[in-house]
Amino acid sequence: MARPPELARSRKGSMIRQWRYSVAAAAWLAVVGLAMAEDEFAPRQGELPVAPPEGAIVLFDGKEANRFLSMAGGKSDWPIEDGTLASTRGSERANHVVSEVHFRDADLHVEFLLPEKGSGNSGIYIHGNYEMQIFNSFGKQELDQGDMGALYGFAKPLVNASRPPGEWQVYDIRYRAPRRDPQGQIVEEGSITAWLNGQKVQENTRFGEPRSSYHPYRYGTTPYLQAIWEQQKKTGVGPVFLQDHDNPVRFRNVWIKPLDDRSQVYEPAP
Repeated sequence: MARPPELARSRKGSMIRQWRYSVAAAAWLAVVGLAMAEDEFAPRQGELPVAPPEGAIVLFDGKEANRFLSMAGGKSDWPIEDGTLASTRGSERANHVVSEVHFRDADLHVEFLLPEKGSGNSGIYIHGNYEMQIFNSFGKQELDQGDMGALYGFAKPLVNASRPPGEWQVYDIRYRAPRRDPQGQIVEEGSITAWLNGQKVQENTRFGEPRSSYHPYRYGTTPYLQAIWEQQKKTGVGPVFLQDHDNPVRFRNVWIKPLDDRSQVYEPAP
């Protein structure tokens, strides 16, 4: 009568080994799948402007679409000049514009032109927290987290892909939002892979809580943005901002392609 228990233990051990193998295999496949997804993200940047792909949501095209609002949620005062959206300082600094379209994970495409004079300082604030830097870094040898191609405050660019002022430039960014628990704490870091002017400048760069005190939810913020931030912490869904930093940077052909079904037009609560 001793054999059945031994057989049961053997079967149980086999089941445990199979379960552990299945978990390990699933984890391995997830890593491989993520790596493959990153490898597949090789956007076309050779000829500008780049036409939005199928499934993209156009935020600004210089013709009909302009889905950017002021930081108060009203009409933006950034002028449209020759089909471009021109960064403009308001009565105070940080006169950013914010998209009315919100998303969780997405590919973002932004074309921009630096002015001939000045630093060209601007940026793309993804979810209001993570800034892909825009700055005149052309010809610079030693790069840091404030240069073009940097994820500001997190990682310097892999290479200097900057073009000189006066030439159109382009970012393509694959963004995966951090995941938060019901208390709003990050339980899984987000990631960014970014291409600038045909060169990869960030590769699966990880990030957690925002590090800068100057991002739109903290510096020069408004009740409209505070309401968005509270909702964003619960849903992981938020907007993209184009930054005003006292330099007349021009933008055109701005679109996103959601990577899930979470994108929506934000409607403030009554």
